[in-house]
Amino acid sequence: MKNDIPAPLELALALQRDAYLAHPVPSLDERLADLRTLQRFIRENKDALCEAISADYGHRSTHETLLAEIFPAVDGIDHVARHLRGWMKTQRRSVDLRNFLGARNRVIPQPLGVVGVIVPWNFPVNLSMVPLTYIFAAGNRAMVKMSENSRHLARLLIEKIPAYFPPEKLQFFDEVGGVGVAFSKLPFDHLLFTGSGQTGRAVMAAAAQNLCPVTLELGGKAPAILCDDFPLRKAAERILFVKYLNAGQICTSVDHLWMPQAKIAQFVQEAQRIVPQRYPSLDSPDYTSIIDQTAFDRLIGALDEARARGAQVIQLVPGPDHDAATRKIAPCIVLDAPPDSILWKREIFGPILPIRGFQALDEVVAAVNAGPRPLAIYPFSNDPQVVQMLLERVMSGGVSVNDGLFHVGQHDLPFGGVGDSGMGHYHGKEGFLTFSKLRPVFYQARFSSLKFMMPPYGRFASKMLAFLIK
Repeated sequence: MKNDIPAPLELALALQRDAYLAHPVPSLDERLADLRTLQRFIRENKDALCEAISADYGHRSTHETLLAEIFPAVDGIDHVARHLRGWMKTQRRSVDLRNFLGARNRVIPQPLGVVGVIVPWNFPVNLSMVPLTYIFAAGNRAMVKMSENSRHLARLLIEKIPAYFPPEKLQFFDEVGGVGVAFSKLPFDHLLFTGSGQTGRAVMAAAAQNLCPVTLELGGKAPAILCDDFPLRKAAERILFVKYLNAGQICTSVDHLWMPQAKIAQFVQEAQRIVPQRYPSLDSPDYTSIIDQTAFDRLIGALDEARARGAQVIQLVPGPDHDAATRKIAPCIVLDAPPDSILWKREIFGPILPIRGFQALDEVVAAVNAGPRPLAIYPFSNDPQVVQMLLERVMSGGVSVNDGLFHVGQHDLPFGGVGDSGMGHYHGKEGFLTFSKLRPVFYQARFSSLKFMMPPYGRFASKMLAFLIK
């Protein structure tokens, strides 16, 4: 081990870097072949992937895995394959100085080399395969480190991927033996991290030692903002679907809801009708478990604290409010939680929806802007002027108007945070650009008037500079 980095990591990076140096710019056909191989891996192993993720969760709805992980990855590869030829084209740029008559400027997108990817546990197929789509499209090689909560999935990937990709193109690593900390210390050509802000700061600090550029996809308290003009029933159907998908364990989920004070009771009534139709009980196969005991205890503790401080917790499915054996927590709404309670101060990442009423939208704007910039905001309004006001006055990583979350699934939109919710983008053409070096190339003309602008400077140089600057 050197610098506390396990030998397998160093050897893997050396292997991939040597392969990159031997063949630094794969052709369009080679990149398309990598993309189709990745897609074939997902399709041929989709059942095993679903089973492994469910085993890691304790229970994870197969339909949620297919909907939120398998389909976006497979469909996203088709999108990238359709556009890749155009993305790879050399760009022509204008030559600005008149004394370079006949010269040419070009921008060539070229592969960076070896990209590291640190994957969280909540959507581990989506958040490994989608980045790999753009990494391979840009012509790179990749090393991927899975979460300690994705042991079954990591074992499957480590076992199966070598039949599809050689190690000099792609390798997966499990979180064992200090791999996680060491991984971020490797001198990658780019590092993508998805996870918590606290860990993101540590990853960025480690990467900085190698001047390794990073893309950080973090999280935060993404608010839904339900305005008075939007149909309440429609809003409830959409917000509650997003909130309780994956039991709320989504970085872009609706963390909490702002809505007109006078309509809160009606929203609760709608929720009490809608949610039991979707999840009749805690043991519904469509309802997902909390990932581990630490997360389960944190969420139960946050609910207990809110109750103890006078909040009203409204359970939305019949039966017990939680099941410790399966680590399931009943979907619920929380009213009147104190502003300094855990539910309002920390990202929830669970099936708990705090609601706060407002009289005027200015209250919401001020409250959201007083905290860290969220990964997303979700305004619900049919008034274009209201939506535009919120877009202009509340900065966030992304926005879905009149729904939650779905900007993330649009293949042609960049995805990324801002401020505390992250930095950098991928998805869409921006994903290709993130993992490419946009290399400027200047081609000098056969004759350059700079020949007459070299020392010793004389009257001609003075007149020419005066002409150019006037």
